[in-house]
Amino acid sequence: MSTAPGLRERKKAQTRQTIADTAMRLFCERGFDRVTVAEVAQQSNVSEATLFNYFPTKEDLVYSQMGSYETRLLDAIRDRQPGTSALAALAEVLLRPQPDRLLAQDGERIARIAAMVIGSPALIARERQILAQYTGELADMLAAEDGADAGDLTPWVAANALIGVHRALLDDVRRRAVAGDRNPGLARDARARAEHALALLGEGLGGFAVRHG
Repeated sequence: MSTAPGLRERKKAQTRQTIADTAMRLFCERGFDRVTVAEVAQQSNVSEATLFNYFPTKEDLVYSQMGSYETRLLDAIRDRQPGTSALAALAEVLLRPQPDRLLAQDGERIARIAAMVIGSPALIARERQILAQYTGELADMLAAEDGADAGDLTPWVAANALIGVHRALLDDVRRRAVAGDRNPGLARDARARAEHALALLGEGLGGFAVRHG
């Protein structure tokens, strides 16, 4: 039996991609806060109602895919092997695919998107909300694994530190891209900075949340 998507699913995927691409083009050209949802819909040849069916909020036009990477971070920690710390599982994701993915991207596009995000308080607030959500989920996961009491702050502190590395690297790459840094140096420096940040955490968190067999 074929598992290929049908015509309706392909059309929906194409419409979603057209809306997302149009939105990012307009946002990068003029700034997120200066572009209306109505303009994005018009230039995507869809109604506003159709746009909101695909993207419930304006911020989702930018961040609809952001959660997929954070989910991978949590899955890596959740599914780590016995004897592996939460920090080591996070490092496995941050140090391998992320710099390679960054290296494959166009430097000018990275800079345009970085400038768009940095220039929009609404996008910064939405990003912090997303990261806070995943921090809370990670804290709950670590607390459950460790059998921590309700008043134990250790899982919460650890989760903030672990997700904080990801957030710090995002911020650093954006600042450097806006300042003119480009690949391959940008990706190389991102890896080096990730290694440094993880080493710092390792001094305090390397032995925390080690999964027991």
